Amino acid sequence: MTDSAFANTPLAAAATAATDTAATTPALTSTTASRFVQRWQDAAPSRPAQLQALAALSLPQRNLAQLLHNEMAAGIPDTRAMRRLRNLLIATLIERDLSGRADLAEVVQSMTEFADFAIQTLLARISRDMQALYGAPVGEESGRVQELIVLGMGKLGGGELNVSSDIDLIFTYAEDGDSAADPGLGQKSLSNHEYFIRLGKKLIAALAEIAEDGFCFRVDMALRPNGGSGPLAASFNMVEEYLIVQGREWERYAWVKARAITGHPDDIAALDAIVRPFVYRRYLDFGVIDAIRNMHAQIRAEVARQERLHPDRSHNVKLGRGGIREIEFLAQVFQLIRGGRDHALRERSTRTTLRLLAERELLKPEVVEQLLHSYTFLRNLEHRLQYLDDAQTHTLPANEADRQLLARMMGLPDASALLTALAGHRQFVAEQFDAMFSDKSSGDKPDEARIEVHQIDQDNQDGTIAHLQALGFHDAKSAAQRLHGTWQSSRVQALPEASRNRLIKLINSALPLVQACSRAEITLGLLLDFLELIARRSAYLSLLTEYPHALGRIITMMDTSSWAATFLKQHPIVLDELLDGRLLEQEPDFDQLDAELAQHLAQAQGDTERQMDILRETHHSQLFRLLAQDLAGQLSVEHLADHLSALADSIVRATLPAAWQTIATRHIDTPRFAVIAYGKLGGKELGYVSDLDVIFLFDDDDQEAQGLYARLAQRFITWMTTHTAAGILFDIDTALRPDGASGMLVSSISAFARYQDNSAWAWEHQALSRARFCAGDAAIGARFEQIREQVLRKTRDVEKLKADVIAMRKKMRSAYANRSPLFDLKHDQGGMIDIEFMVQYLVLRHAHQYPQLCANIGNIALLKRCADLGLIAVILAHEVGDAYRLMRKLQHQLRLAGDDKARVPLEQVHNAVQHVQLLWQTLLEPGSGS
Repeated sequence: MTDSAFANTPLAAAATAATDTAATTPALTSTTASRFVQRWQDAAPSRPAQLQALAALSLPQRNLAQLLHNEMAAGIPDTRAMRRLRNLLIATLIERDLSGRADLAEVVQSMTEFADFAIQTLLARISRDMQALYGAPVGEESGRVQELIVLGMGKLGGGELNVSSDIDLIFTYAEDGDSAADPGLGQKSLSNHEYFIRLGKKLIAALAEIAEDGFCFRVDMALRPNGGSGPLAASFNMVEEYLIVQGREWERYAWVKARAITGHPDDIAALDAIVRPFVYRRYLDFGVIDAIRNMHAQIRAEVARQERLHPDRSHNVKLGRGGIREIEFLAQVFQLIRGGRDHALRERSTRTTLRLLAERELLKPEVVEQLLHSYTFLRNLEHRLQYLDDAQTHTLPANEADRQLLARMMGLPDASALLTALAGHRQFVAEQFDAMFSDKSSGDKPDEARIEVHQIDQDNQDGTIAHLQALGFHDAKSAAQRLHGTWQSSRVQALPEASRNRLIKLINSALPLVQACSRAEITLGLLLDFLELIARRSAYLSLLTEYPHALGRIITMMDTSSWAATFLKQHPIVLDELLDGRLLEQEPDFDQLDAELAQHLAQAQGDTERQMDILRETHHSQLFRLLAQDLAGQLSVEHLADHLSALADSIVRATLPAAWQTIATRHIDTPRFAVIAYGKLGGKELGYVSDLDVIFLFDDDDQEAQGLYARLAQRFITWMTTHTAAGILFDIDTALRPDGASGMLVSSISAFARYQDNSAWAWEHQALSRARFCAGDAAIGARFEQIREQVLRKTRDVEKLKADVIAMRKKMRSAYANRSPLFDLKHDQGGMIDIEFMVQYLVLRHAHQYPQLCANIGNIALLKRCADLGLIAVILAHEVGDAYRLMRKLQHQLRLAGDDKARVPLEQVHNAVQHVQLLWQTLLEPGSGS
C-alpha cells in the first residue's frame, strides 16, 4: 500500500486523529504534564512567574543574550548561568507547545538557536582564557590567527534539534602552526593541534558536565574523522586526507547535515570546498541507495535486539520501523543521489528537503504531504516523551499512567488511540521506505541467478549456450561467446567483487528482455558493450539494479537504434531520465529550461569547467528525452527538428552571458552582441548530430568593442566545442560570416549590412534565406531581420541568378561525389539539396514581388506558398514537398541506425526523385521560364 491508497484506510483516520481531537481534548499545562517542569518550578518560588512571562514571548521576541545576562546578574559564572537558561528555555517551550502557542518549527528552531548561542558564547570566553595562557594560535602558511570551527552535525546541523537531545559536534581548524606566546607574560607556546584539542575539551566540559542546575548539552564527538580513535580536533589537511582515503558511505550521509557554528567565513568556505566533493558526486549517485539500505539494516537489527532484551522499551519512534530516521533517510537519499547536480537539494533540513522533492516531482506531492504529516506527529510525540522527565528517550514508557498522559499531551483520548495513530503513521512511512530501499537486485529466483553466475564465472560455455537456447536465442553459441568475452575482459575482471556480482545479475535479468527484441543478437552486443563501459562506476550499475524498468527501456532503445546505444555509451549520465516515464512523454518547456539553466549557471559562477558541464548535462538530458519520444513514435521528423532547434537555441542563449562573465575587461554588463543562426539551425531543421552554422554581430561604438566581442565569440566557440568530462555540445561552423574564413570573426551590424548589399555572392544570399536571429541583443536581432528582408527582396537578373545557383549546385555535387550504387538522399541529383536550392532560388527570384516569401518557415511550407502564388504547379509543389518529407524521414532512420551516410536503393525513392528532377527542369534548366 502506497501513496493515496493510505488515505482510504482506517489507519489513516487514526493517524490524523491527533490534530482532529486536539480541539476537543483539554490541553495540559507544562506543570501538570511534565515532571521536569514540576521539579524545576518547585526549586524556586519565582520560577512560575518567570516561566509565564517568557512563555508569552514568541521566538523572535526572545533575546538569549539578555536572558543570560539576567541569570548572571547574581554573580554566578557563565557555565552555570547557561545551564539555568537552558532549563528555563525548555520549560518555556514545553509550556508554549502544550498550550498550542508553539508548533514543531518553533520548538526545534528555538533549541537549535540556543545550542548555537551556548557554543558561540562559551567558546568565546574559553578562547580568551586560552589566549591569556598560550597566546593566539597562528597559521604557519597564512600568518593569520586561527579559530576553532565547531561543526554542528545531525539535527543540530539541520536546524531541527530536540528539546532533550545531545549535540553531535566536530572540531576542526584551517592550518597547523603554533600559538604566538609572549614569555614576558608567562605564556607557553603550544602547537595549534594541541591548542585546539585543549580548547575543544574545555568547551565540551562547559557544555556537558553535570553540576549544580544540571547540564547544558550532552556532547557526542563520534562523527569526527576516525571516530573515537581520532584526534579531538583536526586540521583541514587532516580532514581532507581522511575523507579522500578513508571516508565511508555512511559518513557522506552524516556530513550532509554539517553546519559551521563558529569560525571565520573564509575558513568555512574553504572547508566546504573540501567536504563538498566527498558528500556530493557530480554524477547521479544511485550507489548510495545500497549504502543507506545496509546502514539502516544494522540500525533495525540493533533496535530489534534491544526490544528483545527489554520488551518494556518498545515503540522506538526514532529508530524503529516507520520511524523518524526512515523519513530522514528518504529525504537524504535524494540529496546524496542528486545534490551534486542540483544545489538546492543540499538543504540540511529534512522538512525543507521533502518539500523540494515534491517541487521537483521526485516524490509525489501527496506522498510528501503525508510524510510531513507523519514527521510532525512523530517529532511531537518524541518531544512529549522527553517532556516527561527531560530524558533523552525515543521509546514509549512501560507504565500505563505515562502512556495515558502522553495520549492527552498528543490531544488523544487514551493510550489505545495513541497506539493506533502511531501505528498508522509508522505503517505509511515504512511502506514508502520499503518502496525506495527494497533490494530489487535479488530477483524472484535467487537459486537460478546463482547458477547463471557460476556458469559464466567458470567459463562454462556449454552451460551458457544451453541456458540461452532455453531462453529462445536463435544463435545461442555466438551470444554465449559474446557473454564470455565480456565477462573475461580486463575491464570487468578488474572490478571489485560486489560490482561484478551486480553486473552479472543485471545481465541475467536482461537476457529474457533481449531475447524478445527484433534483433536480439545485435542488441545483446550493444547492451554488453554499454554495461562493460559503465561497470567501472558503481552508481550506474546501482541505478539499473534499483530501477529494473530503466534497464528495460535501455534494451528497447538499443533494439530500435544503434545511434541511441552509442549516445548512451558516450553520456551514461542521462540514465536518470529513464526513471520517470512522465518525463519521456512531456512536451519540452524551453522557457522553464532557460530559467533553470540561468539559475544553475549562476550558482556555479567562477567555476568555468562546472558551467560547461552543466550546459552539456542539460543538453544531453533534454536530447535524450526527445530521443526516447522519437523512438516511441511520438514525434514526426519535423516536430523533432523543431524541438532540437529550440533546445540548441536555449543552450546558445545560456552560454552567451555566462561566457561574457569570464571576460575580465568587459565594459558593460550586457553585451551588445548577437548570434545569428544559418543552415539547419537557422531553418529549424536540426538533427541529433548537426553542426551549428552561426555568425556573430555587434552594435557597440566603444573603441575596444571589436576586440572584446571577438574574444567573446572565441570563448563561445570554446564553450561549445571543448571536450569535457561531460562530452561536447556542438561543432561550430562560422564559414558563412562576411568574407568567409578570411573575414573577421565578428562584424558590426552596419558592416554586415554593407557586405550583404555590395559584396555578398548569390550563394550567400541563398544561405540568408534560412538565417534567423538566435540569441543575444534583441535590437541587433531586429536589425538583422530588416537587413535580411531587404537583401532577399532585391530585384535580380533572373538568368544570372539561375546560372549562379546551378554553378554552386554543381560545385557541391562534385565535393560530395557518390560512387556507391546507392542513392545519396542529401547530395545526389534529385535529392534534398536540390529541393533546398530550388526553394532558395524561388525566394531570391520572386521575393521582391511577394514579401511573404521572406518568411523562414521551412522548405515544405515555402513550396506550398509558391504554389498558392502561382509560381509553381500545385500538384508538383505537393509532390516535391512529400519527397522532401520522405527523404528527411529516411535520412533520420538511417542516422538512428548508426549509418554515417544517408544512402538507400534508388528504387526506394524513385518516384520522389523523379518529382524533384521535374521541378528542377521546370525552374532551372535552359529554356525554363520560371
